[in-house]
Amino acid sequence: MKAKVLLLTAPYHAGVVEASGTWVPLALVSVAGGFVAAGYEVEIYDAMTLFVTHADIEEKIRKSRPDFVGVTSITATINDAIAVLATAKRVNSRIGTFIGGAHPSFMWKEILEAPGSPVDFVVRGEGETTGPELLDRVIAGLSSLDVPGVAGRDQEGRAASGPRRPDAKNIDLLPSAWHLLDWKNYTFRPRPGSVSAIVSSSRGCAQGCSFCSQQKFWRRTWRARSPESFVGELEMLNREYGVSIAMIADETPTVDRARWRRVLDLLIARKPGVELMMETRADDIVRDRDWMADTRKAGIVHIYVGVESDSQETLNTFNKNLKVETSREAIRLINEAGIISETAFVLGMPGETPESIRHTVKMALEYNPDMAFFMAIAPWPYADIYKDLEPFIETRDYSQYNLVKAVIKPRAMTRAEVEKELTNAFREFYTKRLEKLDQMPPAKRDYMISVTKLLASHSYLKEQMKEMGTGEGMPESVRKVLRKAGIITDAPAPPVKAAKAKLRCPVIGFLSR
Repeated sequence: MKAKVLLLTAPYHAGVVEASGTWVPLALVSVAGGFVAAGYEVEIYDAMTLFVTHADIEEKIRKSRPDFVGVTSITATINDAIAVLATAKRVNSRIGTFIGGAHPSFMWKEILEAPGSPVDFVVRGEGETTGPELLDRVIAGLSSLDVPGVAGRDQEGRAASGPRRPDAKNIDLLPSAWHLLDWKNYTFRPRPGSVSAIVSSSRGCAQGCSFCSQQKFWRRTWRARSPESFVGELEMLNREYGVSIAMIADETPTVDRARWRRVLDLLIARKPGVELMMETRADDIVRDRDWMADTRKAGIVHIYVGVESDSQETLNTFNKNLKVETSREAIRLINEAGIISETAFVLGMPGETPESIRHTVKMALEYNPDMAFFMAIAPWPYADIYKDLEPFIETRDYSQYNLVKAVIKPRAMTRAEVEKELTNAFREFYTKRLEKLDQMPPAKRDYMISVTKLLASHSYLKEQMKEMGTGEGMPESVRKVLRKAGIITDAPAPPVKAAKAKLRCPVIGFLSR
């Protein structure tokens, strides 16, 4: 073995992805595959999934005794990711440190020039080839700046970067180190006993959404794995690791109609034993409307489409290249096929008002998705829209750039008011959805009951739910359905804090305010 590499996730939590389950760190699995293929000894420590502290991470680094420590980061996790590398340097100043991911790929200069920065190198873009080449040169005592895709410091100590590495031409050939994961840690909570994965069938996005990090990271390109390679990997994950449900990580897996048809045909014919959740564009769903029954038959049980806004003007501002009516039709088609439909609305733009947010909730109910999320706009510092939003930004604390906290202040609202309205939006939407719970097909009804429980116990809304009262005023139709489902009980309450103690699930107070 050449040297030992410890790859970590940052121990960051905002209560968003944690609500549904625990998810494999696909980026680290991919990068680790490159290091393993190059002869390095590699270990993955998924600090986020394990809910460990920075003290736990320090102990892990001491025990592991790595030569190099690497982390991956988005904007919200960058502070914790850099803290991990600072810990590595504190344990042993000779440990080489590197960081990759969307945020570092663009903000490398800020990271390297920060006073006392513990980051030795930034891997920009895809890391499967860049990472091993970087460490090979470091071990040989050669300049890292000669490696395409690496940012570091020149001889004067100034931040510098070579050219971006060209994207891999054939992503079928990129290795993945699935064997390094502790699979018992990964599950999708609405499917008790499941083993979950995140998989990729393609990389990139050719769209130009102004708020998005992905089209910037992938440089508006799109590359696909062969359908045979993708479905074969699902079969392998099911056979060797017991994976029963997986999320497709792609931004636009369906963009190539002929290829996607081949994927569906293979899934139907080979039955890999893995249920699939995916994100795609609404216009692709409408384009492929004649395939929706086959989509469900192929094992796709949950589809997210990014509506983002009920206003065509806002969609145009986002450069979304999408019509409002297309989103509405896409959700109808997903529902009609018996697939769970999910969407999100991005709120809190400079022109936002309480009335506009409430109108969005009304429109979300008319769109009729099974699940809707109301998120605060996060102005990634490298996104196209950043320059327009910068005058309204009130905090530079990147840990708050998580779609939950309001980062910008609209002209007619405070940030606190935005967050309050977003909480009210959730309450209003899910109250109305649960009123129709007993009208849903059994599979969807059971799924929504699970989601309700998860919002109460694992999501970022749980504290608000606990504070929102006893359930008085909740529609009786909702109370009846939830009582029948076992989420609430009318059993006598203990004398202390009786009103709250009678609830098995604090979501009830949240829904009833």
